[in-house]
Amino acid sequence: MSAPQFSVGASVRIRRAYPPGHVRAPWYLRGCAGEVHDIAGELGNPEELAYGRYGGPDLTVYRVRVRQTDIWTDYAGPPRDTVIVDVYENWLEPVGGEAV
Repeated sequence: MSAPQFSVGASVRIRRAYPPGHVRAPWYLRGCAGEVHDIAGELGNPEELAYGRYGGPDLTVYRVRVRQTDIWTDYAGPPRDTVIVDVYENWLEPVGGEAV
């Protein structure tokens, strides 16, 4: 098991990338910033496994909390509402130099 790049509480951004093929970061979350809520563990890279290729080395999976108002510009609910999503490490980048 490799050390996670981000710690719980770290500010992260889901990369704004649009590669072709099977990817595991929902388009509507790309570019959104959030906070690492939990570390879920390590799993094989699903973007490689989807094509029958070797999925290693394993990637850390994070549970990232994102404010609904940062995802949906017309969100009418309370500003404190959030969503927690599982995001693979290769889709995250530090915000403000907060990587471990």
